[in-house]
Amino acid sequence: MHAVGVAMLLALWRLLRGPTVPDRILAADTLSVTAIAELMLFGMYIDSAIYFEAALVIAMLGFCSTVVLSKFVLRRDIVE
Repeated sequence: MHAVGVAMLLALWRLLRGPTVPDRILAADTLSVTAIAELMLFGMYIDSAIYFEAALVIAMLGFCSTVVLSKFVLRRDIVE
């Protein structure tokens, strides 16, 4: 769990200090993936299913946000 926490801190650093917008989008996606991993590990440690459900919600929102942000960077328009 500590390695995932370090990965989250590094992704947060890249999100805040990234030189370009695509770097920040990739850091946000990495942060959501590591948050999912942290929730899954914590859910296994506590032996509770609610953390797995929260990880599923974060996975769906993380994927959608990455697609929307990437589309905005490419086209400067979200809705087609």
